Amino acid sequence: MVFYLRGVTMVSLIKVVTALLPLAVLQSTEAFSPSTQSHASSTSPILTSSRLQHITGTSQSASKSSLRNSSSQSNEDAFTGFANVGFLILAGGTGSRMKANMPKQFLQLRSAPVLHYSLDLFLEKLPSYCKQHNLSPPAHVVLVLDPKYQPEYQHILDKYKHKLAFANPGAERQGSVENGLNKLIQLAGPSCEFIAVHDSARPLVTIPEILAVVSDALAHGAAVLGVPCKATIKETDDGVFVKRTIPRSRLWEVHTPQVVKIEALLRGFEKVARESLEVTDDVSIIEALGEPVKLTRGEYTNLKITTPEDMDVAEAILVERGQGDIRLL
Repeated sequence: MVFYLRGVTMVSLIKVVTALLPLAVLQSTEAFSPSTQSHASSTSPILTSSRLQHITGTSQSASKSSLRNSSSQSNEDAFTGFANVGFLILAGGTGSRMKANMPKQFLQLRSAPVLHYSLDLFLEKLPSYCKQHNLSPPAHVVLVLDPKYQPEYQHILDKYKHKLAFANPGAERQGSVENGLNKLIQLAGPSCEFIAVHDSARPLVTIPEILAVVSDALAHGAAVLGVPCKATIKETDDGVFVKRTIPRSRLWEVHTPQVVKIEALLRGFEKVARESLEVTDDVSIIEALGEPVKLTRGEYTNLKITTPEDMDVAEAILVERGQGDIRLL
């Protein structure tokens, strides 16, 4: 097998193969509409569907079938769309681990900056899907963006002036979510009952994943995309010696979007502030309230751009999907 991908290390190639394994395409995607996945056959010499099948000894369709999620399937019939769901895109981070001269959400990924993939998904592709399937589209999208970059995105905001709005980032993630939530409430009022928080550094999330996690949140009050951990996890006290091995069967790697009922999130913010609790993501706030959070099984391809190697992996996935150019204007 020959890989034509410049500047890719062996670690990157391993990441590509791991990320694209058919077992990564999980049950919630087929439960809603496999046609939205749009994994077109690629003539790229990087990784093709036939090669993936050869590596794993199984087809992608067989993998999907064997991993069907009955809970998401049962929610499909009652799902009518996103009329009461607002979307929040977090793009205020600095991305220091990328070792780049700009935040990672502005780095070029094939045809567009990383951030544009999320904007295109929530402002174009998802509304188009909703129209085709008689679902109500998202009414509002809030983009949390540093004020110094907002002028560069003003032309996009003008195009979607009744759907897209800016919010300023906070000192930490929680502050950014609070600012975005306040803007969402200001725009939508009581008609918006749920908020879906997405990290712009995850440009590869799919429409089927969004349908599944939102449907689960509507049914359970809160839901988060995630996948079972594949790596063995060791716990340590000092970073030098292993304390114990944590059973992998109980561990999930959590992705975004994370979808939460706004009323519960506001109560959670109050509890976190009152008790000075440390939370690392949005559903942790709901966990602090002692309320359930549904795990919605997603795809391993919904990776977070964190290091330079992740850009290579993301590009390979986009090639495999047959992803077209992103054009917001």
